[in-house]
Amino acid sequence: MEIEDAPNQHYSDLEKGEIFNNEFLPHIHSMYNFGYRLTLDRDDAKDLVQDTYFKAFRFIESFQRGTNAKAWLFRILKNSFINDYRKKVKEPNKVDYQEVETYYNSEDVDRQITQDLRVDALKDMIGDEISNALNALDVDFRTVIILCDLEGFKYEEMAKILDIPIGTVRSRLHRARQLLKEKLSEYAKSMGYKNT
Repeated sequence: MEIEDAPNQHYSDLEKGEIFNNEFLPHIHSMYNFGYRLTLDRDDAKDLVQDTYFKAFRFIESFQRGTNAKAWLFRILKNSFINDYRKKVKEPNKVDYQEVETYYNSEDVDRQITQDLRVDALKDMIGDEISNALNALDVDFRTVIILCDLEGFKYEEMAKILDIPIGTVRSRLHRARQLLKEKLSEYAKSMGYKNT
């Protein structure tokens, strides 16, 4: 099924609840995984999913029953991510001076934290090589791999979600797979796999 930009439906409150519970909520884990892969941050992913579900309910009358609810939700999430990203890029970094003052007035300031910072930094670098390689890809390439290879969307659905032509989906997916292959080639060699 394809995503349809249907004219607004008129659902009763009961129907809205049924759609939300039966068609939208079953995809919440996929939505979180997609959000996490885009943001690379658990809290940001949760916020993104919450925002997506809020918008889905708010605009539920533009959803056409019988179409692909998962693809419709992914499109909302992707658009929310892009809008949030644009806002963050335009916004200067902000410092919460109240938080800084609270920290320096606390007993924690006397503690030696240099060692902990190094451990935390290394902890984030060690992990699943495939996940790290995927996360290292540009967001456009990462997104097509997630949608196609992890979520199983068809090219037509991906084109609607990403709002790009199918040809662009295909070329971007091909390029993304090539980049991922390059990033994983050394890891594969170290695991005993040979180039074919």
